[in-house]
Amino acid sequence: MPAAEANPQPKGEVVVSVRGLTKVFKDFWNRPKARAVDGVDFEVRKGEIFGLLGPNGSGKSTTIKLLLGLLNPTKGHIEVFGHSPRHVQTKARIGYLPEESYLYRYLNSRETLDFFGNLFHLDKADRNNRAEQLLEMVGLGKTQTRAVGEFSKGMQRRIGLAQALINDPDLIILDEPTAGLDPIGCREVKDLIIALAKRGKTVILSSHLLSDVEDVCDRVVIYYGGKIQADGTLNELLAKPDSLRITTPVLPRETLERVLEIIRKDISSGEVRVDNPTQNLESYFLDVVNKARAANETSGAQSGARVAEYLRGGAEAKSSGEKVLEKLSLPPAAPPVAAKPANELSTPKADESKLAALAQPVTPAAQSEKTAQKTEAAKPVDLSKADEKLSSLLGGKK
Repeated sequence: MPAAEANPQPKGEVVVSVRGLTKVFKDFWNRPKARAVDGVDFEVRKGEIFGLLGPNGSGKSTTIKLLLGLLNPTKGHIEVFGHSPRHVQTKARIGYLPEESYLYRYLNSRETLDFFGNLFHLDKADRNNRAEQLLEMVGLGKTQTRAVGEFSKGMQRRIGLAQALINDPDLIILDEPTAGLDPIGCREVKDLIIALAKRGKTVILSSHLLSDVEDVCDRVVIYYGGKIQADGTLNELLAKPDSLRITTPVLPRETLERVLEIIRKDISSGEVRVDNPTQNLESYFLDVVNKARAANETSGAQSGARVAEYLRGGAEAKSSGEKVLEKLSLPPAAPPVAAKPANELSTPKADESKLAALAQPVTPAAQSEKTAQKTEAAKPVDLSKADEKLSSLLGGKK
């Protein structure tokens, strides 16, 4: 169900305001080379999930860089929280997940979050607490000592999402957040986005996966050639006013025929079609996996943790939408070893006679006997008789 239906948002304060935004890239000689964004207008309000759609090269990424203050507009006006995008205090309220994960490959997960938390001047205890919660939330709690350069693309998206939330931002800009994730991970990331919006966070989402946008976004704009070609809520854009769908439980054939006969009498032209409603593949896939999970164990990925506590803002209610991302695969726990009864424990037995002999005091006679034995053993061996015997044997053979 789209977020617009599940969580209708009243009009709140304007978080992002864009008026007449234009960006023209120029070549070395200052000649216009490409008009990436051309006279764009839109607003994003608090608590909204706002989608940026369009084919490659339509201006989405340029718009995001302009909102972040990474590029200067050629013409037009941008306000983020009532200030310029280059306002330092404003930047501290923004979390950003870029399309490509730009991470220090030799830092591990914990060090990566500690580094980004330090950029926002979070104290050590707060950084550690948030890092622990975020790593559990994105399913990387068991890989804290692995260098992020060894991560797969999906794992890099997970740590990238964690770093985008380390400062508890009010505005979250996500560029292709589900790229490289499996279907369960995609669903849980979308659940996280909806949960954040319910807590008053504002999310701007850019994605080429239209099913992701349809599931979570309240409003969207569609770019082409640097201009906005369509904008509005998903209900406004996707509804077909010239057709109507009636959904009922399964009807007896006679009843269905009577209903169709009545409908055809009032319709002079057009097709009347009867079919079974369908669900999308993602919903079917997740339903199959959830049923299998209830009946079977797996050494694969499990459901992830809930939204990090500091992101929940003290909210007591916890819905199923708060579960995000799957944890890494864990090997099945080894069965406990049963303890043997005390009477079955094997204890090595000592040789009583040897113990008794060792316990006897050493007498002078015994001591002299031992000394004589050592002296006898130390005497050199007389080999003269052996030599004579050997010579006689050799001589007898001549």
